Amino acid sequence: MSLDLQAETMNTLRTAMVDRLTEAGVLTDPRLRDALLHMPREVLMPHAYVRVSGPGADPIEWRLLDGAHPDDREEWLGLIHGDDSVLLQRDGEPLDTLPRGPVTGGHMTSMSTNLLVTVEILQNLRLEPGLRYLELGPGPGVSLTLAAAVTGRHRAVGVERDAHMTAFTQRNLDRLGLAATVLEGDALDGHPQGGQYDRIHSGIGVPRVPRAWLEQLAPGGRLLTTLTTRTPSWPGRLEVIRTPTGRLEATLRGGPRGYRPLLGYRWLNAIDHRARIKADPGTPRATWLAPPADDAYGFWLAAAYLVGGVVRDFQADTMTLVAPESDSWAVAGPGDDTVRVHGPRDIWAELEALHARWEQAGRPDAYHVDLGDGSAEQRVVSAAHTKALGWALPPLPSVPRQESR
Repeated sequence: MSLDLQAETMNTLRTAMVDRLTEAGVLTDPRLRDALLHMPREVLMPHAYVRVSGPGADPIEWRLLDGAHPDDREEWLGLIHGDDSVLLQRDGEPLDTLPRGPVTGGHMTSMSTNLLVTVEILQNLRLEPGLRYLELGPGPGVSLTLAAAVTGRHRAVGVERDAHMTAFTQRNLDRLGLAATVLEGDALDGHPQGGQYDRIHSGIGVPRVPRAWLEQLAPGGRLLTTLTTRTPSWPGRLEVIRTPTGRLEATLRGGPRGYRPLLGYRWLNAIDHRARIKADPGTPRATWLAPPADDAYGFWLAAAYLVGGVVRDFQADTMTLVAPESDSWAVAGPGDDTVRVHGPRDIWAELEALHARWEQAGRPDAYHVDLGDGSAEQRVVSAAHTKALGWALPPLPSVPRQESR
Protein backbone atom coordinates (compact mmCIF):
# COMPACT_ATOMS: atom_id res chain seq x y z
CA MET A 1 0.00 0.00 0.00
CA SER A 2 1.43 3.40 -0.95
CA LEU A 3 2.07 6.03 1.72
CA ASP A 4 -0.61 8.30 0.24
CA LEU A 5 -3.17 5.47 0.32
CA GLN A 6 -2.20 4.57 3.88
CA ALA A 7 -2.68 8.18 5.00
CA GLU A 8 -6.04 8.36 3.23
CA THR A 9 -7.17 5.12 4.90
CA MET A 10 -6.19 6.38 8.36
CA ASN A 11 -7.96 9.69 7.81
CA THR A 12 -11.10 7.87 6.68
CA LEU A 13 -11.08 5.61 9.74
CA ARG A 14 -10.51 8.50 12.15
CA THR A 15 -13.27 10.54 10.53
CA ALA A 16 -15.70 7.61 10.77
CA MET A 17 -14.74 7.11 14.45
CA VAL A 18 -15.30 10.78 15.28
CA ASP A 19 -18.57 10.95 13.33
CA ARG A 20 -19.82 7.88 15.23
CA LEU A 21 -19.04 9.51 18.58
CA THR A 22 -20.58 12.82 17.51
CA GLU A 23 -23.79 11.30 16.15
CA ALA A 24 -24.20 9.29 19.37
CA GLY A 25 -24.01 12.51 21.38
CA VAL A 26 -20.87 11.37 23.19
CA LEU A 27 -18.43 13.86 21.64
CA THR A 28 -19.44 17.50 21.99
CA ASP A 29 -16.19 19.42 22.68
CA PRO A 30 -14.89 20.97 19.41
CA ARG A 31 -11.28 21.04 20.65
CA LEU A 32 -11.35 17.36 21.55
CA ARG A 33 -13.07 16.55 18.27
CA ASP A 34 -10.25 18.25 16.37
CA ALA A 35 -7.63 16.40 18.45
CA LEU A 36 -9.29 13.04 17.70
CA LEU A 37 -9.46 13.80 13.99
CA HIS A 38 -5.75 14.55 13.82
CA MET A 39 -4.28 12.05 16.30
CA PRO A 40 -2.75 9.06 14.48
CA ARG A 41 -3.78 6.22 16.77
CA GLU A 42 -1.67 3.79 14.77
CA VAL A 43 1.48 5.48 16.13
CA LEU A 44 0.43 5.00 19.76
CA MET A 45 -0.88 1.45 19.32
CA PRO A 46 1.24 -0.26 16.63
CA HIS A 47 0.18 -3.72 17.82
CA ALA A 48 -2.72 -5.30 19.73
CA TYR A 49 -3.44 -8.51 21.58
CA VAL A 50 -6.64 -10.44 20.90
CA ARG A 51 -7.86 -12.93 23.47
CA VAL A 52 -8.58 -16.31 21.88
CA SER A 53 -9.63 -18.42 24.89
CA GLY A 54 -12.88 -17.91 26.78
CA PRO A 55 -13.53 -16.71 30.37
CA GLY A 56 -11.87 -18.78 33.10
CA ALA A 57 -9.28 -20.38 30.79
CA ASP A 58 -5.89 -20.95 32.39
CA PRO A 59 -3.46 -20.39 30.79
CA ILE A 60 -5.03 -17.76 28.56
CA GLU A 61 -4.49 -18.02 24.81
CA TRP A 62 -3.75 -14.78 22.94
CA ARG A 63 -2.92 -13.68 19.43
CA LEU A 64 -0.71 -10.66 18.78
CA LEU A 65 -1.64 -8.52 15.79
CA ASP A 66 1.22 -6.61 14.18
CA GLY A 67 -0.10 -3.47 12.50
CA ALA A 68 2.73 -3.55 9.98
CA HIS A 69 1.89 -7.05 8.76
CA PRO A 70 -0.54 -7.18 5.81
CA ASP A 71 -2.37 -10.25 7.18
CA ASP A 72 -3.10 -8.47 10.47
CA ARG A 73 -3.68 -4.96 9.22
CA GLU A 74 -7.44 -4.93 8.65
CA GLU A 75 -8.30 -6.48 12.04
CA TRP A 76 -5.76 -4.26 13.84
CA LEU A 77 -7.12 -1.10 12.23
CA GLY A 78 -10.63 -2.05 13.32
CA LEU A 79 -9.47 -2.55 16.91
CA ILE A 80 -7.52 0.68 17.30
CA HIS A 81 -10.36 2.74 15.83
CA GLY A 82 -13.10 0.92 17.75
CA ASP A 83 -14.72 1.69 21.09
CA ASP A 84 -13.17 -1.11 23.14
CA SER A 85 -9.88 -1.11 25.05
CA VAL A 86 -6.83 -2.18 23.06
CA LEU A 87 -4.63 -4.74 24.86
CA LEU A 88 -0.95 -3.89 24.54
CA GLN A 89 1.27 -5.51 27.18
CA ARG A 90 1.44 -8.82 29.09
CA ASP A 91 3.14 -9.13 32.46
CA GLY A 92 5.21 -5.95 32.07
CA GLU A 93 7.03 -7.31 29.01
CA PRO A 94 9.41 -5.25 26.81
CA LEU A 95 7.51 -3.80 23.86
CA ASP A 96 10.18 -3.48 21.18
CA THR A 97 10.30 -7.00 19.72
CA LEU A 98 6.98 -8.69 20.44
CA PRO A 99 6.39 -11.91 18.47
CA ARG A 100 3.46 -11.80 16.07
CA GLY A 101 0.94 -14.65 16.25
CA PRO A 102 -0.25 -17.06 18.98
CA VAL A 103 0.94 -16.51 22.55
CA THR A 104 0.14 -18.60 25.63
CA GLY A 105 -0.19 -17.43 29.22
CA GLY A 106 0.22 -14.15 31.05
CA HIS A 107 -2.16 -11.37 32.00
CA MET A 108 -2.58 -7.90 30.55
CA THR A 109 -0.70 -5.18 32.41
CA SER A 110 -1.36 -2.28 30.05
CA MET A 111 -4.13 -1.34 27.65
CA SER A 112 -5.76 1.71 26.18
CA THR A 113 -8.89 3.03 27.86
CA ASN A 114 -12.30 2.34 26.39
CA LEU A 115 -12.83 5.14 23.82
CA LEU A 116 -16.18 6.27 25.24
CA VAL A 117 -14.64 6.62 28.71
CA THR A 118 -11.66 8.54 27.29
CA VAL A 119 -13.93 11.05 25.60
CA GLU A 120 -16.20 11.38 28.64
CA ILE A 121 -13.31 11.92 31.05
CA LEU A 122 -11.47 14.47 28.91
CA GLN A 123 -14.66 16.43 28.31
CA ASN A 124 -15.46 16.43 32.03
CA LEU A 125 -12.00 17.82 32.71
CA ARG A 126 -12.88 20.86 30.57
CA LEU A 127 -9.48 21.15 28.98
CA GLU A 128 -8.35 24.47 27.55
CA PRO A 129 -5.17 25.77 25.92
CA GLY A 130 -2.51 26.72 28.45
CA LEU A 131 -3.69 24.50 31.31
CA ARG A 132 -1.14 22.24 33.02
CA TYR A 133 -2.20 18.59 32.75
CA LEU A 134 -0.98 15.58 34.78
CA GLU A 135 -1.91 12.01 33.88
CA LEU A 136 -1.26 9.18 36.34
CA GLY A 137 -0.83 5.79 34.69
CA PRO A 138 -1.07 6.91 31.04
CA GLY A 139 -0.26 3.50 29.55
CA PRO A 140 0.16 3.94 25.77
CA GLY A 141 -0.66 7.64 26.08
CA VAL A 142 -3.92 7.98 24.14
CA SER A 143 -5.64 10.37 26.55
CA LEU A 144 -2.32 12.08 27.34
CA THR A 145 -1.82 12.76 23.64
CA LEU A 146 -5.33 14.16 23.24
CA ALA A 147 -4.88 16.37 26.30
CA ALA A 148 -1.52 17.59 24.99
CA ALA A 149 -3.11 18.49 21.65
CA VAL A 150 -5.62 20.71 23.51
CA THR A 151 -3.44 22.22 26.25
CA GLY A 152 -0.40 22.90 24.09
CA ARG A 153 3.30 22.13 23.96
CA HIS A 154 5.11 21.29 27.23
CA ARG A 155 1.84 21.43 29.18
CA ALA A 156 1.09 17.68 29.56
CA VAL A 157 3.01 15.20 31.75
CA GLY A 158 2.39 11.53 32.50
CA VAL A 159 3.74 9.33 35.31
CA GLU A 160 3.96 5.62 34.42
CA ARG A 161 5.12 2.83 36.74
CA ASP A 162 6.29 0.40 34.05
CA ALA A 163 9.71 1.19 32.58
CA HIS A 164 9.03 -0.57 29.27
CA MET A 165 5.71 1.21 28.77
CA THR A 166 7.30 4.54 29.72
CA ALA A 167 9.96 4.20 27.02
CA PHE A 168 7.46 2.89 24.46
CA THR A 169 5.01 5.75 25.05
CA GLN A 170 7.64 8.49 25.14
CA ARG A 171 9.10 7.28 21.85
CA ASN A 172 5.68 7.37 20.22
CA LEU A 173 4.87 10.80 21.67
CA ASP A 174 8.15 12.12 20.28
CA ARG A 175 7.13 10.87 16.83
CA LEU A 176 3.97 12.95 17.11
CA GLY A 177 5.90 16.11 18.04
CA LEU A 178 3.56 17.24 20.82
CA ALA A 179 6.28 17.96 23.40
CA ALA A 180 4.46 15.87 26.01
CA THR A 181 6.49 13.95 28.59
CA VAL A 182 6.13 10.54 30.25
CA LEU A 183 8.20 9.90 33.39
CA GLU A 184 8.84 6.58 35.07
CA GLY A 185 7.66 6.64 38.68
CA ASP A 186 4.96 5.78 41.17
CA ALA A 187 1.64 7.31 40.12
CA LEU A 188 0.55 7.42 43.78
CA ASP A 189 3.19 10.12 44.30
CA GLY A 190 2.03 12.16 41.33
CA HIS A 191 4.81 14.42 40.09
CA PRO A 192 5.84 16.65 43.00
CA GLN A 193 8.77 18.13 41.07
CA GLY A 194 6.29 19.59 38.62
CA GLY A 195 4.50 21.72 41.19
CA GLN A 196 0.73 22.09 40.88
CA TYR A 197 -1.48 21.16 37.94
CA ASP A 198 -4.76 22.57 36.68
CA ARG A 199 -6.06 19.18 35.61
CA ILE A 200 -5.17 15.76 37.03
CA HIS A 201 -6.47 12.53 35.55
CA SER A 202 -5.76 9.09 37.00
CA GLY A 203 -5.84 6.17 34.57
CA ILE A 204 -5.71 3.74 37.49
CA GLY A 205 -8.40 3.05 40.06
CA VAL A 206 -7.57 3.75 43.71
CA PRO A 207 -9.52 2.90 46.89
CA ARG A 208 -8.95 6.42 48.22
CA VAL A 209 -7.26 9.61 46.99
CA PRO A 210 -3.52 9.82 47.72
CA ARG A 211 -2.50 12.95 49.62
CA ALA A 212 0.08 13.82 46.95
CA TRP A 213 -2.62 14.20 44.30
CA LEU A 214 -4.52 16.70 46.40
CA GLU A 215 -1.37 18.68 47.16
CA GLN A 216 -0.59 18.90 43.45
CA LEU A 217 -4.06 20.15 42.44
CA ALA A 218 -3.90 23.90 41.81
CA PRO A 219 -6.57 26.38 42.95
CA GLY A 220 -9.35 26.29 40.38
CA GLY A 221 -8.15 22.82 39.37
CA ARG A 222 -10.08 19.63 38.64
CA LEU A 223 -9.14 15.98 39.36
CA LEU A 224 -10.89 12.87 38.05
CA THR A 225 -10.27 9.28 39.08
CA THR A 226 -11.99 5.95 39.63
CA LEU A 227 -12.58 4.91 43.23
CA THR A 228 -12.31 1.17 42.92
CA THR A 229 -13.87 -1.36 45.25
CA ARG A 230 -12.85 -5.00 45.45
CA THR A 231 -15.40 -5.80 42.76
CA PRO A 232 -15.14 -4.63 39.15
CA SER A 233 -18.95 -4.67 39.02
CA TRP A 234 -19.67 -1.26 40.56
CA PRO A 235 -16.90 1.36 40.23
CA GLY A 236 -17.18 4.93 41.48
CA ARG A 237 -16.25 8.06 39.55
CA LEU A 238 -14.75 10.73 41.75
CA GLU A 239 -14.50 14.39 40.76
CA VAL A 240 -12.46 16.71 42.96
CA ILE A 241 -12.46 20.48 42.50
CA ARG A 242 -10.18 22.86 44.34
CA THR A 243 -11.94 26.20 44.56
CA PRO A 244 -10.03 29.43 43.84
CA THR A 245 -9.79 29.90 47.63
CA GLY A 246 -8.19 26.46 48.05
CA ARG A 247 -11.13 24.45 49.46
CA LEU A 248 -11.66 20.88 48.18
CA GLU A 249 -15.08 19.77 46.93
CA ALA A 250 -15.43 16.10 45.97
CA THR A 251 -18.37 14.24 44.44
CA LEU A 252 -18.64 10.47 43.93
CA ARG A 253 -21.02 8.89 41.40
CA GLY A 254 -21.50 5.36 40.19
CA GLY A 255 -21.27 4.32 36.55
CA PRO A 256 -21.07 1.38 34.19
CA ARG A 257 -17.29 1.50 33.71
CA GLY A 258 -14.14 2.43 35.56
CA TYR A 259 -10.38 2.01 35.48
CA ARG A 260 -8.54 -1.08 36.63
CA PRO A 261 -7.12 -0.83 40.17
CA LEU A 262 -3.51 -0.08 40.96
CA LEU A 263 -0.94 -2.82 41.38
CA GLY A 264 -1.50 -4.85 44.54
CA TYR A 265 -5.27 -4.45 44.67
CA ARG A 266 -7.07 -7.80 44.68
CA TRP A 267 -10.23 -8.31 42.61
CA LEU A 268 -13.14 -10.51 43.50
CA ASN A 269 -14.58 -12.67 40.72
CA ALA A 270 -17.49 -15.01 40.21
CA ILE A 271 -15.99 -17.24 37.54
CA ASP A 272 -14.92 -20.06 39.87
CA HIS A 273 -18.49 -20.41 41.18
CA ARG A 274 -20.35 -20.58 37.88
CA ALA A 275 -20.54 -24.37 37.57
CA ARG A 276 -21.64 -24.79 41.20
CA ILE A 277 -24.30 -22.09 40.91
CA LYS A 278 -25.66 -23.69 37.76
CA ALA A 279 -25.86 -27.06 39.54
CA ASP A 280 -27.38 -25.59 42.72
CA PRO A 281 -28.81 -22.04 42.42
CA GLY A 282 -29.85 -22.13 46.07
CA THR A 283 -32.93 -22.33 48.26
CA PRO A 284 -35.88 -20.28 46.96
CA ARG A 285 -37.56 -17.73 49.21
CA ALA A 286 -39.94 -14.82 48.81
CA THR A 287 -38.61 -11.26 48.43
CA TRP A 288 -40.22 -7.84 48.14
CA LEU A 289 -37.16 -6.53 46.25
CA ALA A 290 -37.27 -6.97 42.50
CA PRO A 291 -33.77 -6.99 40.94
CA PRO A 292 -32.63 -3.35 41.04
CA ALA A 293 -32.04 -1.77 37.63
CA ASP A 294 -28.55 -1.99 36.21
CA ASP A 295 -28.45 1.79 35.86
CA ALA A 296 -29.36 2.45 39.52
CA TYR A 297 -25.73 3.43 39.89
CA GLY A 298 -26.16 5.27 43.19
CA PHE A 299 -27.56 2.12 44.79
CA TRP A 300 -24.99 -0.27 43.36
CA LEU A 301 -22.15 2.04 44.36
CA ALA A 302 -23.39 1.97 47.96
CA ALA A 303 -23.72 -1.82 47.71
CA ALA A 304 -20.09 -2.12 46.69
CA TYR A 305 -19.13 -0.74 50.11
CA LEU A 306 -22.05 -1.64 52.41
CA VAL A 307 -22.76 -5.16 51.11
CA GLY A 308 -19.06 -5.96 51.12
CA GLY A 309 -17.19 -8.73 49.38
CA VAL A 310 -19.84 -9.27 46.69
CA VAL A 311 -19.34 -9.42 42.93
CA ARG A 312 -21.91 -9.74 40.17
CA ASP A 313 -21.67 -12.26 37.33
CA PHE A 314 -22.86 -10.17 34.40
CA GLN A 315 -22.75 -13.16 32.06
CA ALA A 316 -25.40 -15.07 34.02
CA ASP A 317 -28.90 -15.35 32.56
CA THR A 318 -30.47 -13.72 35.63
CA MET A 319 -29.00 -11.39 38.25
CA THR A 320 -26.40 -13.42 40.14
CA LEU A 321 -24.38 -12.07 43.05
CA VAL A 322 -21.50 -13.99 44.64
CA ALA A 323 -19.58 -13.54 47.89
CA PRO A 324 -16.58 -15.76 47.04
CA GLU A 325 -14.89 -15.55 50.43
CA SER A 326 -17.95 -16.88 52.29
CA ASP A 327 -19.02 -19.29 49.54
CA SER A 328 -22.41 -17.59 49.31
CA TRP A 329 -24.56 -16.47 46.40
CA ALA A 330 -27.96 -15.13 45.46
CA VAL A 331 -29.77 -15.76 42.17
CA ALA A 332 -32.79 -13.58 41.36
CA GLY A 333 -36.03 -15.24 40.25
CA PRO A 334 -37.94 -16.95 38.96
CA GLY A 335 -40.14 -13.87 38.87
CA ASP A 336 -39.62 -10.57 40.66
CA ASP A 337 -40.99 -11.86 43.97
CA THR A 338 -38.59 -14.76 44.57
CA VAL A 339 -34.86 -15.26 44.96
CA ARG A 340 -32.62 -18.28 45.52
CA VAL A 341 -29.91 -18.04 48.19
CA HIS A 342 -27.00 -20.27 49.16
CA GLY A 343 -24.35 -20.24 51.87
CA PRO A 344 -23.85 -18.69 55.31
CA ARG A 345 -24.58 -15.17 54.03
CA ASP A 346 -28.03 -14.26 52.76
CA ILE A 347 -26.70 -11.72 50.26
CA TRP A 348 -30.18 -10.82 49.08
CA ALA A 349 -31.30 -10.00 52.63
CA GLU A 350 -28.36 -7.63 52.94
CA LEU A 351 -29.35 -6.09 49.61
CA GLU A 352 -32.96 -5.71 50.77
CA ALA A 353 -31.83 -3.91 53.92
CA LEU A 354 -29.55 -1.59 51.99
CA HIS A 355 -32.20 -0.82 49.40
CA ALA A 356 -34.59 0.25 52.17
CA ARG A 357 -31.91 2.55 53.59
CA TRP A 358 -31.16 3.93 50.13
CA GLU A 359 -34.86 4.71 49.63
CA GLN A 360 -35.02 6.45 53.03
CA ALA A 361 -31.95 8.51 52.09
CA GLY A 362 -33.77 9.81 49.00
CA ARG A 363 -32.38 7.39 46.37
CA PRO A 364 -29.08 9.30 46.07
CA ASP A 365 -27.17 9.03 42.81
CA ALA A 366 -24.27 11.20 44.00
CA TYR A 367 -22.33 11.33 47.26
CA HIS A 368 -20.20 13.97 48.94
CA VAL A 369 -16.67 12.91 49.92
CA ASP A 370 -14.78 14.60 52.75
CA LEU A 371 -11.13 14.18 51.75
CA GLY A 372 -9.56 16.36 54.42
CA ASP A 373 -5.95 16.89 53.43
CA GLY A 374 -5.66 13.26 52.26
CA SER A 375 -3.76 12.04 55.31
CA ALA A 376 -6.66 11.01 57.60
CA GLU A 377 -9.94 9.16 57.14
CA GLN A 378 -11.83 9.95 53.94
CA ARG A 379 -15.60 9.65 54.36
CA VAL A 380 -18.48 9.37 51.89
CA VAL A 381 -21.99 10.59 52.78
CA SER A 382 -25.18 10.96 50.76
CA ALA A 383 -26.63 13.99 52.54
CA ALA A 384 -26.46 15.87 55.80
CA HIS A 385 -29.43 14.35 57.63
CA THR A 386 -30.11 11.45 60.00
CA LYS A 387 -31.07 8.94 57.28
CA ALA A 388 -27.97 9.56 55.16
CA LEU A 389 -25.93 6.69 53.80
CA GLY A 390 -22.25 6.86 54.63
CA TRP A 391 -19.01 4.91 54.82
CA ALA A 392 -15.26 5.36 55.15
CA LEU A 393 -12.99 4.72 52.21
CA PRO A 394 -10.47 1.89 52.71
CA PRO A 395 -6.72 2.56 52.90
CA LEU A 396 -4.35 2.27 49.99
CA PRO A 397 -2.89 -1.26 49.68
CA SER A 398 0.72 -1.90 50.60
CA VAL A 399 2.72 -2.21 47.38
CA PRO A 400 6.41 -1.70 46.61
CA ARG A 401 6.90 2.03 46.09
CA GLN A 402 8.74 3.63 43.19
CA GLU A 403 10.47 6.97 43.14
CA SER A 404 9.14 9.51 40.65
CA ARG A 405 11.79 10.75 38.28
